[in-house]
Amino acid sequence: MQTLTEGKMTKAELINAIVEKSGLSKAEATKALAATLESITDALKAGDKVALIGFGTFSVSARTARTGKNPQTGAALVIPASNSPKFKPGLQLKGAVN
Repeated sequence: MQTLTEGKMTKAELINAIVEKSGLSKAEATKALAATLESITDALKAGDKVALIGFGTFSVSARTARTGKNPQTGAALVIPASNSPKFKPGLQLKGAVN
């Protein structure tokens, strides 16, 4: 599959790839991708993991508050606690990209 951008696939290119591989119309592929991404996001917001066997697992990691340093001034600052999404690739995905 050839992409138009260097080294990364855009959302539009991903939709075109879905159209090619699935036979869905572009509108259907767009809806399917949007629904998939929204479902994953909703599950992560609820604190759930999303495991796609062979592909990987999406989860949320809690990051505690910590002290950092302003690189320009060197002044100490507090970085607030936050939640960060994580992705751990599955064995089939790892094997496919090696």
